[in-house]
Amino acid sequence: MVVAIDGPAGVGKSAVARQSAAAAGFQYINSGSFYRAITLAVLEAGGPPEDPAKVLETARACRLDLREGALVMDGRDVEGALRSDAVDAWVAPHSSIPEVRDTVNAMLRGIAEGRDVVVEGRDIGTVVFPRAECKIFLDADEATRAARRHAQGVSGLSQGGVRRAIAERDRVDRTKPTGRLEIAADALYIDTSHLTIEEVCERVLRAILESKNNPGDIRRL
Repeated sequence: MVVAIDGPAGVGKSAVARQSAAAAGFQYINSGSFYRAITLAVLEAGGPPEDPAKVLETARACRLDLREGALVMDGRDVEGALRSDAVDAWVAPHSSIPEVRDTVNAMLRGIAEGRDVVVEGRDIGTVVFPRAECKIFLDADEATRAARRHAQGVSGLSQGGVRRAIAERDRVDRTKPTGRLEIAADALYIDTSHLTIEEVCERVLRAILESKNNPGDIRRL
């Protein structure tokens, strides 16, 4: 069974998806980490990060997999290096390259095949797994998302700088030619602005169990 959780940057997708997957006994997959790993590889290689051909070449050469919940690139655990300001600055344009998205989507489908998985990203329910049995779209206002991201302590930017970065990421994600951020017609929409992680997880887990035990339109939940 595939559970697709989509939403914009800073909405809490990772925490919700990870906790919900653990509660349901599913494998957790963060699609954004795959794009971040590719960006990290491009930056580490020292090539021009604005060169789409170089980014695609790097994406196709990367060996990405999950090991005990951590993303492994070419045999190296890179989970702790994926959320730097440098990666943040380039991951949106890199993930906008259609061929890079095709490469990552193939990886995600391969990992998910034959498993119960919770996959989070921005186009999981619309492009990567359009037939996912359960689709969730998490949202929150921009100020809330900036505050949450800043509180994570992984960025050297001020909260205002984080908010501007999120606004730019939103612009790119909503206008990219392929894989743009959209709400699937059959997704359960949850505004998390005034909800705790636990409250959101409770709603998501209920939707997962409903979809698994009694398939139907979870938007009524």
